[in-house]
Amino acid sequence: MTTSSLLPWYLRDLNKLKEEIASYKNENDLWVVKGDINNSAGNLALHLTGNLKHFIGALLGNTGYVRNRDKEFADKNIPRPTLLKEIDDMISILEKTLSGIKEEDLGKEYPAPFLGEKRTIGYLLLTLLMHLNYHLGQINYHRRLI
Repeated sequence: MTTSSLLPWYLRDLNKLKEEIASYKNENDLWVVKGDINNSAGNLALHLTGNLKHFIGALLGNTGYVRNRDKEFADKNIPRPTLLKEIDDMISILEKTLSGIKEEDLGKEYPAPFLGEKRTIGYLLLTLLMHLNYHLGQINYHRRLI
């Protein structure tokens, strides 16, 4: 595994996230929750970009981003173009940050504990990719359900 082998997967999923957000026929539907669905697609998109901006941008790329996880789920009715710009911004951060990580860095300790444990940078990058893909599937399902 190398960062150059991970980057295409991140880009694929982030571009798919943009496609999903753009595919909602009614922009207001991005924020709909009903039944057992507790998170809207808009909030999941904010959560994904916030998560990646924190764990990759701030902690690996030293961007200075300060995460407010509660706000990712509390904000509502953010315009679609703003959501899409957040994703584009994350793509830029990701490309810049991953290009600075060498293969030998993947086995090094991640700069902060993750879920209370020490992990490697490679472990975190794979975990974050799986997290992105998991929520991307939820957004796809949400869009088709609404």
